[in-house]
Amino acid sequence: MDNDRVIDSRSSQDGLAIRRRRQCVNCGRRFTTYERTEETTIKVIKKDGSRVPFEREKIKRGLERACWKRPITTRQIEATTLAIENDIYQHFDSEVESRELGEIVMRYLRDLDAVAFVRFASVYRQFNDAYDFFEELRPMLNENSKTDSPKAPK
Repeated sequence: MDNDRVIDSRSSQDGLAIRRRRQCVNCGRRFTTYERTEETTIKVIKKDGSRVPFEREKIKRGLERACWKRPITTRQIEATTLAIENDIYQHFDSEVESRELGEIVMRYLRDLDAVAFVRFASVYRQFNDAYDFFEELRPMLNENSKTDSPKAPK
């Protein structure tokens, strides 16, 4: 039998836990507990078929490398990492192929910073020459040309 009662419940500041304010029924002392949901570990299926646990820190390090010397804040990198992690846990039950994971990261990077996107894509897709860069950028360039207003001839 529980000897305490919940006085107040709310989300924690990081939004990843439930903060409960409790009071002991016997002595009246108050204390706080935090409850976190237990998530199943997603495995990443590597190109060679091996399976390794999904590591949030690997995603963050990849983003940091891609965004090096770009006007991207630590907060933006953290928010992007969290968004990617949430995307993975929402759309995959137990396993995700590394190829799909890379595509998800590139989708978020494309929205964050075009240079960081190309940096990441060049490593991820193993670009061999300038033509590979051009082919990766072609959709972005076409998109930008459609949204830009026509320029008047000089």
